[in-house]
Amino acid sequence: MSKITMRPGAFAIASAWLVALAADPAHAQEAAVAVDTGDTAWMLVSTAMVMLMTPGLALFYGGMVRRKNVLSTAMYSFIALGVITIQWTLFGYTLAFGPDIGSVIGGLSMLGLAGVGGEAQGTIPATLFMVFQMMFSIITVALISGAVAERMKFSSFVVFIVLWTTLVYDPIAHWVWGGGWIMSLGALDFAGGLVVHISAGVAALVCALVLGKRYGYPAEPMPPHNLTMTLLGAALLWFGWFGFNAGSALAAGSLAATSFVATQVATGASIMGWVTAEWLHRGKPTALGVASGLVAGLVAITPAAGFVTPLPAMVIGGVAGVLCYAAVMAKGKLGYDDTLDAFGIHGMGGAWGAVATGLFATVAVNSGGADGLLYGNPGLLLKQLISVVVTVSYTLVVTYALLKVIDAVMGLRVEREDEIMGLDLSQHGESGYTM
Repeated sequence: MSKITMRPGAFAIASAWLVALAADPAHAQEAAVAVDTGDTAWMLVSTAMVMLMTPGLALFYGGMVRRKNVLSTAMYSFIALGVITIQWTLFGYTLAFGPDIGSVIGGLSMLGLAGVGGEAQGTIPATLFMVFQMMFSIITVALISGAVAERMKFSSFVVFIVLWTTLVYDPIAHWVWGGGWIMSLGALDFAGGLVVHISAGVAALVCALVLGKRYGYPAEPMPPHNLTMTLLGAALLWFGWFGFNAGSALAAGSLAATSFVATQVATGASIMGWVTAEWLHRGKPTALGVASGLVAGLVAITPAAGFVTPLPAMVIGGVAGVLCYAAVMAKGKLGYDDTLDAFGIHGMGGAWGAVATGLFATVAVNSGGADGLLYGNPGLLLKQLISVVVTVSYTLVVTYALLKVIDAVMGLRVEREDEIMGLDLSQHGESGYTM
């Protein structure tokens, strides 16, 4: 196997640079590599691609709900673009990537993006690294909305995402990418299996359980109202995910190309895994199955994209398709109402991807990573398992506490009459379609 030359530990380098800058700005500026125009151009494009994923998610989710809830479902994603942009600018970024405090959280030296300018951070401007990470934070809370669609008050959702991002996402991002304890442990998460998908998936499950089932579920049929819209959203997610994963190399080079290939291969395999399982189980392959399968593959390869070769990526994706299909099918038997299967796809897919990284990672792809179990290092698999268990536990506890507090103060769920009417009219006074 030939070794691919790349930048070791891109996120680790960026985080170390931030800590050095906070301690001694002048010295860090001298030590930093000059801004590279090629890397900067790639990261500008990648950032825009990740931003597009959130409107894509609005279409993906919006097509899967009933017609009377299409706008309210899309609004969850679009309001995240506004609310979390402000949160990240004011204090979210410094909590995640500020100088480390006890391996738990970032310091407040970059409140309001103080000291974050056009200076080089690695080979890209510090402002660009900041806004790239902002897009990750935005889509994470938008993913959670898939579990609460058709029944959560819009005002409560806005309050929830501010608090959840501050108390859950920002600390976990610091643990994994900002110099915290998971980074020190040596667990790997290339583009957000822990930070984005497991945290969002577990939070989605907690939200579904606390909110309770939709009125009429499961006795009343609630089919998707516009699968064409869902397929368009899935296509935008797939496109944007190349920025999500390959962009996490933080440079235009071999690692970005390797991550790009792994992303494509895993996603194709996951589509086939999901559709095959569905075909055998239900007798027919569906468009919704293709859309769900491709997202499952994208989720599962996210933590591993910069650490694995194409054939292991294919295995990761194929298993994800079957595993996530089984998780979604089990929802009915387990009796919870995760409206759009955020937990079944993101929670389960993210957990499998994180564990699979511990199996298939190799320094032949990324010298800044580590060898996994299949390359003679069982220790990495143990580290991956520890990081998954802690991320799940922390997210579960804090999310539950936040929901109970918000419910006590302002309520979480719309009134029954408003739910029957549809949230488009009851929450926003408008309709997605004039028929």
